[in-house]
Amino acid sequence: MPAAWRARRAARRIRCSWASRPTWGACFDPAPAVTAPRELARVLTLRDLVLIVVGTTIGSGIFTVPGAVLRQSGGDLGVALLVWFLGSVLALLGALTFGELGAMLPDAGGSYVYVREAFGSLPAFLLGWTLFLAINTGSTATLAVAFANYLGELVPLTPLTHRLARVAMIAAVAAVNIRGVRHAATVQNWSTALKVGAILALAGAGFVLGDGFRHPDTRAFTTSLSLASLSAAGVALLGVLWAYEGWQNVTNSAGEARDPQRTFARGIGFGTAALVAIYLTANAGYVAALGASGVAATDRVAADAVRTLVGSGAARLVTLVILVSIFSAANGLALTGPRMYFAMARDGVFFRSLADVHPRFGTPALAVAFSAVWAMLLAVSGTFEQLFTYVVFASWIFAALAAASVFVLRRRRPDAPRPFRVPGYPVTPALFITAAVAIVLNTVWARPVQALIGLGIVATGVPAYVTWMWRRRRGRE
Repeated sequence: MPAAWRARRAARRIRCSWASRPTWGACFDPAPAVTAPRELARVLTLRDLVLIVVGTTIGSGIFTVPGAVLRQSGGDLGVALLVWFLGSVLALLGALTFGELGAMLPDAGGSYVYVREAFGSLPAFLLGWTLFLAINTGSTATLAVAFANYLGELVPLTPLTHRLARVAMIAAVAAVNIRGVRHAATVQNWSTALKVGAILALAGAGFVLGDGFRHPDTRAFTTSLSLASLSAAGVALLGVLWAYEGWQNVTNSAGEARDPQRTFARGIGFGTAALVAIYLTANAGYVAALGASGVAATDRVAADAVRTLVGSGAARLVTLVILVSIFSAANGLALTGPRMYFAMARDGVFFRSLADVHPRFGTPALAVAFSAVWAMLLAVSGTFEQLFTYVVFASWIFAALAAASVFVLRRRRPDAPRPFRVPGYPVTPALFITAAVAIVLNTVWARPVQALIGLGIVATGVPAYVTWMWRRRRGRE
């Protein structure tokens, strides 16, 4: 009989004995000291971190949102680009703030860890609970719906096959991420490089072949300043923030970063700065190809730009690029989000099996699968608009809370090692928090019903937290 097998059987006898009856649930768990390491391997390089930031954030938004932003800006190119610039500044402020937190606390779980250390276990649990119910899984489901929509432009899909396509995409992403962190990161790197290359090539073609900047309707800062124009710009900013949604997800993977004290802050900073450059270049390229009125007239701005520049036959190529982009964003979510559930499970406030590391692949495989199943249910049952509203509203509540951890930890742990300190402290995090709170308040005012649903999702975590704490005290999962 192999020694490892004898050790597992002995451990099972101890755990399943009558004296251990309060922990009988553990009888069905493999002995962790024998079967799998409890820690995730640190295999992600600086390049991986940068491309996770870029790849997770660029989904379908940059291919569709610019038209809506320009329309909501009154067709004024200057106002629209200013809105994109403000969204970029907000993302950079957040990246700098989270850079300090991630370098100081380079553990799996990201924002969950920051909030736990600063505000306690209940707010941290509510963050993780909401991320599972709506933020991460809702984003994945939204991407799956968009994936099926674009796939339908290449092949005919019935309502049934449309839903099957959503499920298949999520299943494929989960399989990639269960197979190994290095494997998933490689897929992320190549798919991100492909879509960034395509975006830059399209923008370059617009600059060379297009004449949109010479169109008479391409104007800048001619809109009069009024309450109505400011309100419209605020609505446009929400679309920009949707396009930027996801840059902070890399914090969940800090526990798998090599030399995180040195690489993490640079990874999130460089990645977010790259996003800013890509998005501003893409917008300029779209205008060069179509003119301001052409961009404002479409919600398929990338496809229309390619059709104008090189003919309708290339529009299918844009659809393929968007499909790759969506898959890459979903892959990034699967590479990051489940690490938060992993951290919660290690703390005893989520299903204990989600803290297991696969003995062969070295991934939190059950956490990845668990997240994927819930995302599938959302994808086949919810609508794109509902998921969009829930995700954006809930995510900004906790983004503000996580950023506020900087102030608490600076005061509570003044001597803790901080390889990176946020530049411009305290102004930088304060500006980010103020903007996040403003977005939340605007959502409450503009969409009170959806906001109440979002708050209800958060509130369901309170009884769940009480239940897990009670079971932890009783020695059971």
